[in-house]
Amino acid sequence: MKNLSSLHNIHKEGLFGDHEKNNPIKIKEIKDVLVYQVVKYKNSKINNKDIVIDNLNFPETLLVSSNNETRILWMGPDNWLIISIKKDIEQSILNMSNSDFALTDLSHTRTILELEGELCNEVLKKGCPLNLDGLDENKCANSVFHAITITVDFISQNPKKIRILSLRSFGESLYHSITDACLEFGYKAE
Repeated sequence: MKNLSSLHNIHKEGLFGDHEKNNPIKIKEIKDVLVYQVVKYKNSKINNKDIVIDNLNFPETLLVSSNNETRILWMGPDNWLIISIKKDIEQSILNMSNSDFALTDLSHTRTILELEGELCNEVLKKGCPLNLDGLDENKCANSVFHAITITVDFISQNPKKIRILSLRSFGESLYHSITDACLEFGYKAE
């Protein structure tokens, strides 16, 4: 069976909106990544600082640990999301103790959009009540965008780059809401 992304027939490359005035926001769908949720059991005796995947420690509140291939997002107390382009990381995750952690493969349950450009925060402000002050590189937060539950991962400040994750079933609605919010500034779909 062939795996298709949630935006397979939706995301079209090109320039859209008022792209002549500003540097257009770049939008792309992140596909073919592994996404695992890791939840530590309450009775676990493992110290969070001792947990390491792909040479990354599990981050604390609202933080992200990252390297070029893997990002670990804090999702809540003793709850993390591992996102990686490394296919061999799956074995490291699955080798974690079943008596200490619940592991769930969410790889095909998420739509991930990446926005890049100076005006990314302005796009988020059009549909997200999240206070973006103080949220910068390697931080993350859960919120909503036009009533769609999202996770926002702040990748970098220069260039400004963020990823927005939602449930796959809301992917098309999220995509249309984000691209509609981008029209004022112009966007380049890659």
